[in-house]
Amino acid sequence: MSREGQKLDSAAGAGGVGIGVLSLDLLGQVLDRLREPRDRKACRLVSRAFERAEAAHRRALRVLRREPLPRLLRSFPALERLDLSACASLDDGSLAAAVAGAGGGLAGLRRVCLARASGVGWRGLEALVAACPRLEAVDLSHCVGAGDREAAAVAAAAGLRELRLDKCLAVTDMGLAKVAVGCPRLEKLSVKWCREISDIGIDLLAKKCPELRSLNISYLKVGNESLRSISTLEKLEELAMVGCSCIDDEGLELLSKGSDSLQSVDVSRCDHVTYQGLASVIDGRKFLQKLHAADCLHEIGQRFLSKLATLKETLTVLKLDGLGVSDSLLQAIGEGCNHLVEIGLSKCSGVTDEGISSLVARCSDLRTINLTCCNFITNNALHSIADNCKMLECLRLESCSLINEKGIKQIATCCPNLKEIDLTDCGVNDAALEYLAKCSELRILKLGLCSSISDKGIAFISSNCGKLVELDLYRCNSITDDGLAALANGCKKIKLLNLCYCNKITDSGLGHLGSLEELTNLELRCLVRITCIGISSIAIGCKSLIELDLKRCYSVDDAGLGALARNAFNLRQLTISYCQVTGLGLCHLLSSLRCLQDIKMVHLSWVSIEGFEMALRAACGRLKKLKILTGLKTVLSPELLQMLQACGCRIRWVNKPLVYKDC
Repeated sequence: MSREGQKLDSAAGAGGVGIGVLSLDLLGQVLDRLREPRDRKACRLVSRAFERAEAAHRRALRVLRREPLPRLLRSFPALERLDLSACASLDDGSLAAAVAGAGGGLAGLRRVCLARASGVGWRGLEALVAACPRLEAVDLSHCVGAGDREAAAVAAAAGLRELRLDKCLAVTDMGLAKVAVGCPRLEKLSVKWCREISDIGIDLLAKKCPELRSLNISYLKVGNESLRSISTLEKLEELAMVGCSCIDDEGLELLSKGSDSLQSVDVSRCDHVTYQGLASVIDGRKFLQKLHAADCLHEIGQRFLSKLATLKETLTVLKLDGLGVSDSLLQAIGEGCNHLVEIGLSKCSGVTDEGISSLVARCSDLRTINLTCCNFITNNALHSIADNCKMLECLRLESCSLINEKGIKQIATCCPNLKEIDLTDCGVNDAALEYLAKCSELRILKLGLCSSISDKGIAFISSNCGKLVELDLYRCNSITDDGLAALANGCKKIKLLNLCYCNKITDSGLGHLGSLEELTNLELRCLVRITCIGISSIAIGCKSLIELDLKRCYSVDDAGLGALARNAFNLRQLTISYCQVTGLGLCHLLSSLRCLQDIKMVHLSWVSIEGFEMALRAACGRLKKLKILTGLKTVLSPELLQMLQACGCRIRWVNKPLVYKDC
């Protein structure tokens, strides 16, 4: 518990007399200032005054299980934002019942997230929309079974301003037409991967929704005619069309004839777009701030550079990943766009120290630089970046194998605001981490495949980087339990930790990790020395754990799964492939973890057909993703497979030989 939470807990625990006389509004403001959810929970549990204040004041709610949903909706009548994306087993019936039970308590609800809630269909959506007259934003992304009827149900929310339908694979022009006609005030729409939508649907959308400011049509099979329609949207500011392979320069020319309101354009992975088309989009765009052209350009001509120079005062983000560049090109970009705050040059051939130096000498405002796989750069490039970009926050250097601790020292010394650095496969050593430890603002550190890193380097980081939330130590196989002890002692805010193939780690190391209360994602693949003892430490101590990877942890057995079943109540994604578990342990696990939605269980050699059958029946209705051997397809009952698919579970059948690797 934080210091603020302890003070309030102490005051409330002393009878709560002083707190009880304060107004609900004032107590609500106090709760708003508590950053940690567990602090708010502690105050709520020990003081009825705080409990009443939160009920009246709470604006946002995230629900993990469907059973308490009706009670929660009744308890918090002032809700404005509701997140049901992780609510296991949610379906039409449970959603409609919860909404009905709330009475008029949802009248103020404005935003609802149902991402990946594959069990919810048009009936549940109709009930939700009818109960929420002020609804402004709905997220149905990755509800792969959602189609036109679901779109029509959402379209009944006439005041809707934001809608996400990403990967709603059954939505067609008809469903989009319902949305366009029913929601004329729509400002943000994403239909990414809705590949049944055509130029006809986009044309109607442009005619019926003139208020659109943000539109994402990525990976649609639409063509240039859609861009002609989109060009009529006078208020459009953001347009993403990643992977639209039917769009070419002619379409971008049509787009350029529209309003000059565009501020962000993304044509990444558009195979038929060239620099000529991009030049036409830029022409006359006085307010363009972001240009994403990753993995689509093969060359850049003078016309593009001259147009780019007209954006000198406005352009802040430029991504040219995968492009062949030269020193002169990078110099021209620096001269023409000297207000850039982000540059993407990932996998760009031809990037050299000289090119980077000429770029950063003119772009001193850069905060994010991506040089992934630019494997010709050396410490000289890092020195130039450090000397010129004092406000640098994010530096990605994966596979830049010619850099070492000398370049890292310069970055750490001159860039005190550094929050993220990716050194994957760079071969850096403990000395580099000693320098990086000066960056007390560091949040994300990726060191995968850096085999020279040892416990000593982790101790350096742990001594001064208390704000670290993500650490990747993939295949750093010199790390031992002592390194994890230092990490757990100094980096209490770690949320994501990758220890795959760090094969010197034992149960003792996992015991140290058990003190990381905020840990949500933990990857332990191929840690052959860990057993149920270590898994128990993680399950008991890491109450926030959401994702856990135990693939090829050969010594993990039913006792380990039992510890997870009894303690890891928030676990949503689990990999146990190749673990030595039985059908009994698997059944206990899947029947106990009410939030589990995604499980990978390939080559569980000790589990019988009956064991798989019972376990999957126990989890039916909750699972959304399942990875399992193809050989089971013909022996599991057809009824079970139909039940899983009817509940929205996507089964990935794999055909892999049983091979026990030496980790």
